[in-house]
Amino acid sequence: MPTRSTVQDAADSRLTGLALAGAQDAYRELLHRYERPVFNLVLQIVGGRADAEDLTQEVFVKAFRALRQFDPARRFSSWLFKIAHNHALDHLRKSRAPAVSIDTDEHAETLVADGPSPADLTERARLADALRGAIGRLRVEYREAVVLRYQEDLSHEDIADVMGVPVGTVKTYLHRARKDLALVMGAAGWRGSNGRSRPGP
Repeated sequence: MPTRSTVQDAADSRLTGLALAGAQDAYRELLHRYERPVFNLVLQIVGGRADAEDLTQEVFVKAFRALRQFDPARRFSSWLFKIAHNHALDHLRKSRAPAVSIDTDEHAETLVADGPSPADLTERARLADALRGAIGRLRVEYREAVVLRYQEDLSHEDIADVMGVPVGTVKTYLHRARKDLALVMGAAGWRGSNGRSRPGP
């Protein structure tokens, strides 16, 4: 049975082909599919919502201008996220502004664990808030890796390509991110079934 990623990649490939042929509807559909994921990724890097919104629009302009350079053998999402990654880092270098914590407004995706909902909704909200705060305190590289792996379902290899680092470095980022999240969530009172704290992603 095809996976969600396989189906999405096939749809992206079809839309990319149509966009290259000049179909405006295909451009709009690609924008609709990836506007929020790109925004969320850029937000992890630059921190501020206003900058992230502006940069997201710039990313799509750059991507569509460079679309004819896209290699159909690659995943469109990885190609687009790499453009977003590079553009956001360029912005930081030019502004010389340090990356800050994740914005937690309505645009940001909440990274929470799959599984049964806690009976106490107040407790669930408290833990979700703690997790968002914990992610915000991670190093920017860890935040980006977490979003690409657990939110966008990219492989370690694809993340390495997006971030321009070895696969082993990606695994290190994710391992340290999980460890840091576990410590913070443990302090917030979340314990797994084995009695140890566990992070959301």
